[in-house]
Amino acid sequence: MTKLRFAVLPGDYIGPEVMSEALRVLQAAAAPAGLELDYTTADVGGAGIDNHGKALPDSTLAVCRDADAILFGSVGGPKWETLPPKEQPERAALLPLRKAFSLFANIRPGLLYGELTDASPLKTERIPDGIDIVCIRELTGGIYFGQPKSTTELENGEFQAIDTMVYKTSEIERIAEVAAVTAKSRGGRVCSVDKANVLETSVLWRKTVTAYFAKNHPDLALTHMYVDNAAMQLARDPNQFDVLFTENMFGDILSDEMAVICGSLGMMCSASLGTAHNSHGQPFGLYEPAGGTAPDIAGQGVANPCAQILSAAMMLRYSFGQGELATKIEAAVRKTVTEDGLRTGDIAFGRTPVGTTTMADAIIANL
Repeated sequence: MTKLRFAVLPGDYIGPEVMSEALRVLQAAAAPAGLELDYTTADVGGAGIDNHGKALPDSTLAVCRDADAILFGSVGGPKWETLPPKEQPERAALLPLRKAFSLFANIRPGLLYGELTDASPLKTERIPDGIDIVCIRELTGGIYFGQPKSTTELENGEFQAIDTMVYKTSEIERIAEVAAVTAKSRGGRVCSVDKANVLETSVLWRKTVTAYFAKNHPDLALTHMYVDNAAMQLARDPNQFDVLFTENMFGDILSDEMAVICGSLGMMCSASLGTAHNSHGQPFGLYEPAGGTAPDIAGQGVANPCAQILSAAMMLRYSFGQGELATKIEAAVRKTVTEDGLRTGDIAFGRTPVGTTTMADAIIANL
């Protein structure tokens, strides 16, 4: 029996609730396929602070280094908001993990089932059949990691803060390759988003992307768009895009906008892939729902587990080469929500909502 060895980092508030259901779905899917789940659970985020004194404990990092992938929950919340920014769960856990494992490519599907268009803030006539796009964000470069980065006091008593945006050709080319491979499995269209009319990094970005696609992927339809226009176009007509990709800060903003127009964060999954390969010869990755910890509903058994379940499916596809099994889980989620009509509170819209466990039970029944 083939073992799937991964680290489980449930996180805070609803994180452990939806993670337990995702693991049940994974187990139900894996066993008939002759796969054994071999995972170790570790603290991260607020749980790491409470139990170990920091958001990413050394013991948790060791568990991750011994794994072939990381299944991540959600971190943070009001309990830890009074900590200095550098010590808060979101910043002190996720950014170091991305850096430690060179997780440079964030892949976030923007999928809204046609039956859930009422969940989107867009008018139904703009998206009559739902939404199906992918946003790919460069994750380890740009202004979040560039140096120098400082806050200093000037002679006149004013404070001055500096963040530096830096990109190298090699960083741009590797994220361009992820976008190209993704597009080839979809509609073959790629939109590169930048701010080349203002920023030097974007001038290099556009020049590098254009040359890379011309040389390596001339069969794909490549377009370019300024980020301000891209934000507007996402809200106007999201399905004009197939795959869009961009640098770190722009991607942070656009992927969150995409998640909103797709209705509910409870349905949004993501994968962050690294430069290293695991023991299966696949990319090492971190897989997490796009939403937060939802402290207001934690412990009530009403959170939507679909984003965590779909993130687990992405882990099967990208880090374990189990694409067929991933597709089965995704199809089971779709059937549960669209044909069976089961909805948690975030996507109920007039229907009687079901709880976290009931939703997972139905997905398992549909596998």
